[in-house]
Amino acid sequence: MAVMRLGSSFLFAAVLFPCLAQAPRVPDVERQRASMKKLAFLVGKWSGDARIQRGPNEALELAQTEDAQYKLDGLILLIEGTGRNKSDGKVVFRALATVSYDDGTGAYRMRAYNDGRYLETELKLAGNGKGFTWGFVFGQIRTDYVMTINEKDEWTEVGEVTMGAQPPRKFVELTVRLEK
Repeated sequence: MAVMRLGSSFLFAAVLFPCLAQAPRVPDVERQRASMKKLAFLVGKWSGDARIQRGPNEALELAQTEDAQYKLDGLILLIEGTGRNKSDGKVVFRALATVSYDDGTGAYRMRAYNDGRYLETELKLAGNGKGFTWGFVFGQIRTDYVMTINEKDEWTEVGEVTMGAQPPRKFVELTVRLEK
């Protein structure tokens, strides 16, 4: 028993020591805040329309809202989206996302929640500074989203899905305007 205890204590110390020997990285909070300010174009309450293509001949028309606000003194952007069926006003879509900036990797990270599921992905800013792309892969399914602020100052977003070797198919279109 004593030998087993000594062995497990040694193993614990062998694993823990390299972790303790490394100085913990201190986040550059000011760099994070400065990077998050690049997403200020999203902040506010938005409303408009969305269309979700559920099947070849089945589209769902939604009254869509997006509420984006900074949290934790500008370190996190919280975005909540709600889609109501235009035919009866019932909520059929709800999502919540947090966006942050990882100063260690120089990347924006998004964690999005919907219907009891979540995903984590990278969010890449568009070259014009008023948009971004994101997506994810799940087995043979790949989704890609492109979000932009257009010339009318509308938030537009298009989502495409690719299944295996098939060509991409648009399945989400969103156009919302900042509420005054």
